[in-house]
Amino acid sequence: MSHLAELGRRITRLAGDDLRPAWFGDVLVFTAAHVTEPMSSVTEPMLVLVVQGAKRSALGDRVFEHHPGQAAVFTVDLPLISQIIDASPRKPFLTLGLRLRPATIAQLLVDGGPVPAGPHDGSGMAISDADDQLLDSLVRLLRLFDDPRDLKVLGAGVRREIHWRLLNGPHAALMRQAGLADSRLALVARAIEWVRARYDRVIHIEELASDIGTSTSSLNRHFRAVTAMSPLQYQKQIRLQKARIELIAAPHDVAAIGHAVGYDSSSQFSREYRRMFGAPPGQDALRLQSAVIVRE
Repeated sequence: MSHLAELGRRITRLAGDDLRPAWFGDVLVFTAAHVTEPMSSVTEPMLVLVVQGAKRSALGDRVFEHHPGQAAVFTVDLPLISQIIDASPRKPFLTLGLRLRPATIAQLLVDGGPVPAGPHDGSGMAISDADDQLLDSLVRLLRLFDDPRDLKVLGAGVRREIHWRLLNGPHAALMRQAGLADSRLALVARAIEWVRARYDRVIHIEELASDIGTSTSSLNRHFRAVTAMSPLQYQKQIRLQKARIELIAAPHDVAAIGHAVGYDSSSQFSREYRRMFGAPPGQDALRLQSAVIVRE
């Protein structure tokens, strides 16, 4: 049995009949039997492997597709708009995720010595084909779920190995940056945490730059390079994503939800929401509700 075939079988068994992502500690499994509407999410530092089907995501104005056997590495919290574009009841979309730990990367940099990697000047995410060593370690991680004692004793070691494989793979430079406390990624991660804690308030870039210990020009340059957007654009995406989640449950409460996420003007909220999601808030929420009802 190939690595992907075994991963697919084990993901299906772990996920069961739950249509939502299922977490088992640091491990995520997810299955979907239908294509989906574009949905908003904020990634955390993670490795995500597509095992079957395909997904399309947008980060700012950058669009990428994620196909079977490809591993995506996210090293900071990034607001994505994603949709599953290849899935059916006979051949569902299957994916596996693992939280990445900067502390583990930092320790590996100490234990393993210098990693042969050049500087990373790109975004906080990257995607490439997973090699056999990475796939093998992911298979062995899922096998441990067959015996809770094996998982308890051996799981940490296999998760550490997966970090090591990534640190020595195509995204070595990105992974190395994620493990360095004084790196550009670490600076942007602190800025992201600051913005997310104040997503519903008026923020000033000068205050943000001062709080994280950098200049406004350096902050803007590094933030845009890592996230494909400015801090204010990032805040807007977080606001609108949170509003969209609330609106699915209460599609007729547009003004109140807009105000709750930081908009004083209902018209501005509706205008920016429509620009991001392609429809006014109430209409978009009702459409998403209908899509969920049809799939169920």
